[in-house]
Amino acid sequence: MIKKFFKFYLILLLILILISLYGSLLKHHYSGGKKHQNLQKFAVTLAQIPNTAEDIINNIFKGKNLDPNKPGVLIKHKDKIRFKQFVPNKRNALLVLPRYDHSLNRSIINLVDLNTFEIIHTYSHDIDAMHDQIVNREEFDEVFVDDVPIRFEYRHPLLLEDGSIISDSDYSVEFKIDYCSNLVWINDDEKFHHSKMLDHNGDIWVAGQMYPQSKYVREYKAYDFWDDSIIKINLDGKILFNKSVTELMIENKLIRDGNIFVNGLDNRFDPIHLNDIEPAFEDSKYWKKGDVFLSLRHQSSIIHYRPSDNKVINYIKGPFSQQHDVDIISDKEISIFNNNNFLEENEYSEILVYNFETKKFSKLFNEVLMKENFKTFTAGLSHIFEDGALLVEEQNHGRIILINNKGEKEWEFVNKDRNGDIGFISWSRVIENNSMIKKIKSIIKDKKC
Repeated sequence: MIKKFFKFYLILLLILILISLYGSLLKHHYSGGKKHQNLQKFAVTLAQIPNTAEDIINNIFKGKNLDPNKPGVLIKHKDKIRFKQFVPNKRNALLVLPRYDHSLNRSIINLVDLNTFEIIHTYSHDIDAMHDQIVNREEFDEVFVDDVPIRFEYRHPLLLEDGSIISDSDYSVEFKIDYCSNLVWINDDEKFHHSKMLDHNGDIWVAGQMYPQSKYVREYKAYDFWDDSIIKINLDGKILFNKSVTELMIENKLIRDGNIFVNGLDNRFDPIHLNDIEPAFEDSKYWKKGDVFLSLRHQSSIIHYRPSDNKVINYIKGPFSQQHDVDIISDKEISIFNNNNFLEENEYSEILVYNFETKKFSKLFNEVLMKENFKTFTAGLSHIFEDGALLVEEQNHGRIILINNKGEKEWEFVNKDRNGDIGFISWSRVIENNSMIKKIKSIIKDKKC
């Protein structure tokens, strides 16, 4: 009898230990850790069994082929239609929409006229041919596994006035394609990721991953460390500026030497996770033209940085966690896409506005977002229109919502393909500049591919 009880409690103890280890592994994965990759994949797969089972059943009944290498079909908004307009309103604007289309087994970029909601152009280039041009194979060996055409994603594509696109696939080469989707150039000097933003000189700020690693990383022999950097490139793809975020934080005494490299297992390899660079176009009372705002997801912080003299002007922490997408929205305000992970009230994502004059935060259309059950655990993006309307992207669930300046849901888009399957959206972009809109529409009208 005693042996049975002993065996029972021993088994129970082992189960509790395994559950604890499993939870730690999941937390490590969603914090961006790179250690134990195979175990991470197994843990995530196990956690997704309920959704996966539903997807499998749906796929079986729909007669589809299952491919483990293909991004999963999203299910949160499966009962919604692809597009629905709730409040009629004409908007002279374009939406650059990078999305995964399961019926095509790849990512594409649609250019959408927000007056009519018609797709007026589509970009889709030869990914394998682009990868054949990579010379820096040592740094980009993972690309040939992670960014094969069926897994590739256009991330935050930048539309230029000649109809060309500059983009990457998140931790991949940066590239430019022309209006007809022909490859113009690639840059494989570094891995590029997340946002791309033009500055006042017409150059482009894009997040990078420094290789070889910067001096502090090498000094502490943190060889697996993700050394995020802020990179400025010109329109020909040449690097003009490259600064390690770890370096600028240490040099500005935001972290002590070495602390960033012993930050615990969860964030040891990716404790910063730069996901947005927002340049200032004009001088204001609170910043100078040429300054940049950096969003550091795993620090849950925004850095206001001056590259010209390597100075951090402001270090902003607040009621936000694991945020994305910082935007300058006035001469004294920035908006922050608050993913709202790991906070007490974290059921919904939200859009915060920080006022440099009052040093206070406010929430934008929060009740509407709560009503819409708006939550994206990773990524996410917002755009505030000139008239005060708000566009939000729920990347994890393939949905975009536009809320007008009265707080009414104007329209909703769910990224369903022709078979009704939902794919992810990877950071769309709104164009409101009238001159640029005219140029793009003129190109579409006159140019044939």
